[in-house]
Amino acid sequence: MSKTLSFACIHFCVAFLVGYVMTGSIWVGGALALVEPACNTVAFHLHEKVWKRIERRRAENASANALAT
Repeated sequence: MSKTLSFACIHFCVAFLVGYVMTGSIWVGGALALVEPACNTVAFHLHEKVWKRIERRRAENASANALAT
């Protein structure tokens, strides 16, 4: 979870800077920094969970195959 939070902090800063540089508006940069990274952070967390499940299943299958031979 700490990796996700670290990613979120960096993402919020980048989103704010991109929004601010593109529009010159602190409000647009702030809104962009709140909405987009929040959605992306949730997606990243779910992505990590899916990949951990895939890796665990691969390891279980490898163990089962090793025992079968």
